[in-house]
Amino acid sequence: MSQIEKPMISYSCYFTRNREGEQFVPEHTFSYQISGTLTITDATATSVFNEGDFRLIKRNSLVKYIKQPPATGGEFKSVSIYLTQEALRNFCIANGYTSTHQLGTPSIITLQSNNLYKSFMDSLSPYRDAGTEVLPQLQKLKVNEAILILLQTKPELADILFDFNEPGKIDLESFMEKNFHFNVQMKRFAYLTGRSLATFKRDFEKKFNTTPGKWLLNRRLKEAYFQIKEKGRPVSEVYLDVGFEDLSHFSFAFKNKFGKPPSKIA
Repeated sequence: MSQIEKPMISYSCYFTRNREGEQFVPEHTFSYQISGTLTITDATATSVFNEGDFRLIKRNSLVKYIKQPPATGGEFKSVSIYLTQEALRNFCIANGYTSTHQLGTPSIITLQSNNLYKSFMDSLSPYRDAGTEVLPQLQKLKVNEAILILLQTKPELADILFDFNEPGKIDLESFMEKNFHFNVQMKRFAYLTGRSLATFKRDFEKKFNTTPGKWLLNRRLKEAYFQIKEKGRPVSEVYLDVGFEDLSHFSFAFKNKFGKPPSKIA
């Protein structure tokens, strides 16, 4: 949209083929599955959302996803509302909320379907169906409406939505073992472990006696070997799952480490 840097309301619409990928989720995201199926995985769990399902994905999450159109034909469709830190801070000020800190909540939260959620999402459909731009001022009103609805139906979400703390310094080994398969920039790993990029690299080499790049390559290849050899999974699936973008690069690195290409592992 021309008047703001990024829209606060976003639609996904794909036709016959599946879409796979991964992403860093920078803002809390309230979403509705209009049609098709979304399978989404974080470091610890996989969740499946079908037509009519609602979800909240916490900010600062690393996720992999598969978007599948309906088996009977048609489109994959979903709508997402981005609850930005700016919008949530302004909401706190306007409504007297105070920020809190919440530990141990999952990255992907399944929300029980109810009429308030459905009515809210349905109110956006005229814009979606007509291809009409939602003006920035109206987007802000709809985001505030979404926040109010979430708080009314699930008051405990305040502990998540109004936690404005940045990631604290955490144990590198535990974090990297859970998240090595996410193909994100090194600065993102640094941020999520509560470090500057320089501190992340320095702490990493102290802990692992190697650089982050070398460790990630070896760890991903080790996992790929296990998945192919022990689990019998096809190479075409494994290379993406362990964090490689390109099959040829994966095959070259695999052969360089193990002496034979992945297709020859039996």
